[in-house]
Amino acid sequence: MKRQSSMGINARLLLMTLLPTGLMALVMGGYFSWQQLRYTEEQLLQRGLMTMEYLQQPAATALLNGDTGQIGSILYNALNYTDVRALTLYDTEMVALEHRGPRMYPAGQPLPNVGLAAGTGLQIQRSSHSSRFMMPLLASADLPSRQDYPQIEADSLLGWLEVELSHGNTQLRQYQGLLATLMTILVGLGLTAAVVSLMGRRITQPILRLNAAINQISQGHFDVRLTNQGSRELEDLAQGINNMAQTMQSAQGELQQNIDQATEDLRQTLETIEIQNIELDLARKTAQEASRIKSEFLANMSHELRTPLNSILGFTTLLQRSDLTARQQEYLTTISKSADSLLAIINEILDFSKIEAGKLVLENLSFNLRDLVDETLTMLAPSAHSKGLELVSIIYRDTPLGLSGDPMRLKQILANLISNAIKFTHEGSVSVRVMAEQQDSEQVLLRISVSDTGVGLSPTQQKALFKAFSQADNSLSRQAGGAGLGLVISKRLVEQMQGEIGLRSQPGEGSEFWLTLRLKRSIHSEDDLPERPLLGLRAALVEPQLLSRQMLLHSLENVGLSVRMFDNPRELHEALTSPVHRDHSLQLALVSTRHTSTPPGETLELIRQWSELNICKSLVLTDTTEHYPLLDRLPRSMSQTLSKPVNTRKLYRAVLQLLDGGQPAPALPVLPNPSRIPQVLCVDDQPANLRLLEAFLADIGVTALLAQSGEEALDILTECPVDLIFMDVQMPGMDGRQVTSELRQREEIAGFDPVPIVAVTAHALESERRQLLQCGMNDYLTKPITAEQLRQTVNKWTGMLTHEGEPVVPPLSAQRDEPPEPEATSPAVLDHEEGLRLAAGKADLARDMLQMLLRDLPETARSIASARQQGDQAALREIIHKLHGATRYCGVPQLRACCQEAETRLKQGEDSAAAVEAVLVAISRLRDTAEASVS
Repeated sequence: MKRQSSMGINARLLLMTLLPTGLMALVMGGYFSWQQLRYTEEQLLQRGLMTMEYLQQPAATALLNGDTGQIGSILYNALNYTDVRALTLYDTEMVALEHRGPRMYPAGQPLPNVGLAAGTGLQIQRSSHSSRFMMPLLASADLPSRQDYPQIEADSLLGWLEVELSHGNTQLRQYQGLLATLMTILVGLGLTAAVVSLMGRRITQPILRLNAAINQISQGHFDVRLTNQGSRELEDLAQGINNMAQTMQSAQGELQQNIDQATEDLRQTLETIEIQNIELDLARKTAQEASRIKSEFLANMSHELRTPLNSILGFTTLLQRSDLTARQQEYLTTISKSADSLLAIINEILDFSKIEAGKLVLENLSFNLRDLVDETLTMLAPSAHSKGLELVSIIYRDTPLGLSGDPMRLKQILANLISNAIKFTHEGSVSVRVMAEQQDSEQVLLRISVSDTGVGLSPTQQKALFKAFSQADNSLSRQAGGAGLGLVISKRLVEQMQGEIGLRSQPGEGSEFWLTLRLKRSIHSEDDLPERPLLGLRAALVEPQLLSRQMLLHSLENVGLSVRMFDNPRELHEALTSPVHRDHSLQLALVSTRHTSTPPGETLELIRQWSELNICKSLVLTDTTEHYPLLDRLPRSMSQTLSKPVNTRKLYRAVLQLLDGGQPAPALPVLPNPSRIPQVLCVDDQPANLRLLEAFLADIGVTALLAQSGEEALDILTECPVDLIFMDVQMPGMDGRQVTSELRQREEIAGFDPVPIVAVTAHALESERRQLLQCGMNDYLTKPITAEQLRQTVNKWTGMLTHEGEPVVPPLSAQRDEPPEPEATSPAVLDHEEGLRLAAGKADLARDMLQMLLRDLPETARSIASARQQGDQAALREIIHKLHGATRYCGVPQLRACCQEAETRLKQGEDSAAAVEAVLVAISRLRDTAEASVS
């Protein structure tokens, strides 16, 4: 820190002495100078008066005698008087009779007669150079010649006498006096300063010696000692410094001894720490090995568990399609739900292990925030409605919808928070609110909160809530299932997204979980719904649940509808049918079947009457757990059904279809006519894959168009429009990326809406998946593809397979896009049960798929051997990729695992010789095994 300059003691003493002394000297000097000036001025006036009195009588006599010449010599002699400069004698008419001396200076200001020659008529005028005295000359009785002129009256005016006195001598004396005063003051101040400086040095010199001694002590010279300082105070100070130096000298010796001892102790401690570090390093390596073994165990176990679970789920689905009794259906439903729960727990454990190992990679994809929230709520609606809970989302209008991030993981976080709220809420509602706390042109700080009216949490439960394998209710009788990892995974995911998560809760008052995320904006996923397409039309709303009513009002206002609220369906029926109070402006009625005062049957009967009488079109809002036969009999042109929570896109589509009014409705993306059978184009260079896709799509009621090359696919698209395309990525000639780019260019030139394209690949790295979405594809699936995955994908991109009252609810496992898990240590060469499962339980299809693979194996083996011999890595990668895709639909685990390993190494540029050799060996084993099984 810079030392601030300060005034020394000597300077302070000088200032304290000279300042009052100088002020006093100036005051006294000024006073005496002023007195001297007055004195010299009074002397000048006295000399002027004396001169006038001296010359008055001779001048009056000369004027009385009329002989002015006799006065001339007197006037001349008067010039020798001190300060007399000029004299003039005037007659009564002020005509100069005699003048001696130089011309007088111009007259100055008249001075008052300050008591000098009072009654004589003396007049004084003063200028900067001189003072002029003028006195009247009177014929007084004391004049010597007065008796000679009796005719002249006494005291009559004879003339005037004027005398001018110079100021030169007076000013000189004044200056001399001022100079003498100033010199006296300066000499006095100088002597005072000299005395004070001498005394100050007698004080400062000892202080400087003390300061020097202190500086030496501060530098470690503790042997410094101070001698006699000449004064009692300074002597005491010096003695204190000497004592301090003595104490510090003793302390230094003790400190040095302690340092030596501490150094020895530290040396011994470092040796101990080095030994401990070696032990810790060994323990760390042991822990890392244990963690690696744990991760491998979890990965293998998750694969080993999920494989039979998928089989259980698949065959359960097939059994549910067959003719069973009610009790058997109930048993199958229980099996399916239990398997789904177990699969969700396994997925949570796998996610947790990936997060802990730091191997979870987040995607950066464009997504629509409203669609993501709607899909999550739709997925969880049945569990909420089965408990009678209100489930609703509110997205504030200023929240941007087009964002960029990892939509799958964000959906997983929301699903965990919402499902957790549903578990611990027995009545009331679960609401999701989304708002933008901060935003600019590039990014937005998003805040999402999930509130419930459940049991709430105590402070102790809140502290343990985000710990692994911990739940709010850990008692043996708890009702909520799960591994206790959902909130932990959500917290880790939010933190990996550079966000925050927390909660506010009180026992018995519900809970609110909140999270904040900073996401980038994306113009590719901005809201594509038309803005207020039905402006000016009116609708009626009957919705007893407050949050649902607010959300519906918000959505209907966005469509442009003016909404009138009704308390119950009967009140609305009165407004629609009353001859007196009928409201003819109502063109649409949105009616919820959940109403305490009106039974659902009565509500639906009223809606049926409105439809048959063509009074008003209606939109029925039901829970996902409700189903009424009368709904299926309502005419779709007058009435449609939506399940809660209402999906915004479905609401737009339903409202626009009902209120079409014969006019072309504004275009809505991905909202086709639900009555039309969707038409899907499948592109793959493998005939077996095409046959399997065609069989699966036929089962779900979809028309499939088949193309074995990219060129053929473009030809088909030129002649026939389709609703969706399943595109293989690697094909001879034009691959999937090139076909997608060409199609997007054609659509842009023609102004057509882009057709959704879903990439289908047997094996893709994370970087390749991002490239697929960046080149224009909308989604991707990893082989093998199940019938359920196809149905969900078709419904997701066309919306044609969902019954309005029964939305498709994909399980949590279907929402994950995990990379293929490692195969078992010794996978089977041929597994007919797996082949049957991959063919959706169709034995003839499984047999045909295997025969087509076996038929092509000899030629494939020769092509692999030839490409390996020529060192053509690109051709080798293409052949193995094609073979890998074929194995995904057959029960050949060993060949599939070898193909996956070889393709991964070829794509990553690693040494693939051993992996390619393993593929050839697996082909040979499969052919031998197949021939042996046939024989």
